[in-house]
Amino acid sequence: MTEKNSLRTQSREHQDGWGIASYDKGELPEVAHGLGAAHSDREFERVSGLLSSHAVLAHVRRASVGRVHLHNAHPFLYRAWAFAHNGTISDFDLHRQALEQEIDPAFRKLIGGETDSERCFYIFLTRLRAIASDFAKADAASLAAALAQTMRVVSQLTDRADLLSSMNFIVTNGRLMAATRRQRTLFVSDRSQHRSKTAHRLANDARLSQLVIASEELTSEDHWHPVPEEWIVSIDGEMRFRSWQLSELAPSPPPRPPNPLMSSG
Repeated sequence: MTEKNSLRTQSREHQDGWGIASYDKGELPEVAHGLGAAHSDREFERVSGLLSSHAVLAHVRRASVGRVHLHNAHPFLYRAWAFAHNGTISDFDLHRQALEQEIDPAFRKLIGGETDSERCFYIFLTRLRAIASDFAKADAASLAAALAQTMRVVSQLTDRADLLSSMNFIVTNGRLMAATRRQRTLFVSDRSQHRSKTAHRLANDARLSQLVIASEELTSEDHWHPVPEEWIVSIDGEMRFRSWQLSELAPSPPPRPPNPLMSSG
């Protein structure tokens, strides 16, 4: 099957580094990073050609916040968790301090780079720890809830009327994987070529033999299901697919009442 829109191809536009986390032996991922464009990096060719794993997270970067540097390279890692972000947080420099205040101090001290993405990762871990204090016992629902809370917190702090923060997050520990869509495209495929073209998404609780989550349709042969705006999708260790609306997991707060001191009449 030809990957007509593979990460290697996408790296001609996203030239500011690449990263691959794969899970094969043990609980911790094997990770490789590069700072050049994947399509011209022999190490990317070598690593991607050798991959044989039950879970892989791969990312090619187009830098919007932070230098091209290993500290800013995706995926970001904490123990078994790997995290990548496609998107940009609006006016990040203005909101950096407020975002960092949402991070548990134990995670805040681990920040090593300059990106909005790394801070979103540690906000996610903060929220996940509050939901499932034992990370090893986290399930797909708690993973999705932590991602939803992260999206809601970040959007409340950073959204402008004319510019919303884009937050396509993907996270995995090798046993679970979940992804979000906000202000970027996102697709899922079980690599079936015969599924109804009218289906908008895979059925909840469907058991799959495999699942690919990607920001763009990678091939023309597969049927790709577009993930709706502000939805979250997941797959668990039993290959059970789930999806949620953001509003199901993290309802929007009520609008703030007008400040009487600011009213006119």
